[in-house]
Amino acid sequence: MADNTVIKVENVSKQYRLGEIGTNTLQHDFKRWYTSILGKENPFLKIGEENDRTTKGNSDYVWALKDINFQIDKGDAVGIIGKNGAGKSTLLKLLSRVTSPTTGVIKYKGRIASLLEVGTGFHPDMTGRENIYLNGAILGMRRSEITRKFDEIVDFSGVERYIDTPVKRYSSGMYVRLAFAVAAHLESEILIVDEVLAVGDSEFQKKCLGKMGDVRKGEGRTVLFVSHNIAAVKQLCDKGILMHKGTVLDQGFIQPILEEYVYLDSKSSDFFTYQENLNLIAQIYEVKLINQKGLLTNNFMHEEDINFEIKINCRVYEKNIRVNISVLDIYDNVVFINRFNLTKGINEFKGLLKGNVLISGAYKLSVAIDIPNVKLIEIIVGGLRFDIVDIGNELALKGDTENGIITSPLIWL
Repeated sequence: MADNTVIKVENVSKQYRLGEIGTNTLQHDFKRWYTSILGKENPFLKIGEENDRTTKGNSDYVWALKDINFQIDKGDAVGIIGKNGAGKSTLLKLLSRVTSPTTGVIKYKGRIASLLEVGTGFHPDMTGRENIYLNGAILGMRRSEITRKFDEIVDFSGVERYIDTPVKRYSSGMYVRLAFAVAAHLESEILIVDEVLAVGDSEFQKKCLGKMGDVRKGEGRTVLFVSHNIAAVKQLCDKGILMHKGTVLDQGFIQPILEEYVYLDSKSSDFFTYQENLNLIAQIYEVKLINQKGLLTNNFMHEEDINFEIKINCRVYEKNIRVNISVLDIYDNVVFINRFNLTKGINEFKGLLKGNVLISGAYKLSVAIDIPNVKLIEIIVGGLRFDIVDIGNELALKGDTENGIITSPLIWL
């Protein structure tokens, strides 16, 4: 391992067993173990199940991680990102030595402090003071080292008044503040943090990011950070690892990795498929959302334009038939709506929503055909969801509307 490398992951895979672990009898457990040694089929599998240990997705076993390789250098701040189920938390558990890899090896250089869940390593019946010393001991720190950092830890956590109260009486916010303070202040070479920003108010979140930045830049320690908040990852990290379905899809500098993450769910087929229904006097044939690269997708960067393409077949002459095209927020509030009358035959509508208009968040495109005040002919039930992501905005991926829905059109004089 190179002098500057602190973590090296080589061909690491992690396999978990699904379902029941035991058969409820010692005799049957022994028989199942013995037949597996002989390479024979598990005699206690249910009818129709197969016991193939090498096949991903079989009935008894699943690969949470498969053939992971990367290395992290001293002083790096690395964001580990990916959709739910990508294997991020499993990887952090391996790096934190909570569990061991099924295959492969992980090499370390230096001590590791990790915060994987709220209050990891805390004993609920012990006080905050006692848990600080307990956590420090678990991390291999001497009592004198912990004592030297004690006041800083308590001050950062903001729980000084309750430091001699059992932590089982703490709120979740107090719990995570103290847990993060311990992990960040103890003298380890590597700090691993999993979604600490998901708990606590915005002021504490900024405080955490500031401390992790200090740990990395001021103290030269290595930080591994997992979060779904893209803006927070960009603010803290200079490198990234993109995970997808238990594998490392890409790694490198953070900006291109974040952009690849945003486009990860881009699709090569239509979002909306229709079935011919001749009973409808007008029918939605096609609805597409297209990014600036010409790809069908439901993820867009904040600054990029969104192209809408909609095709409708109107089968009759009727001057009052119209299409309603609207964008809704996550609470089904109408952001804006456009209405057009339909003529007989194929009607095509192409629209462009300029970038930097909608704030980052989740939206829905709704398309409906009706005769005003008479009847609804067809609607895409639930609409088509799409997301706008602002990598440079600290509110990215929040999905709320506390700052409005659209960028302010006011011109201040």
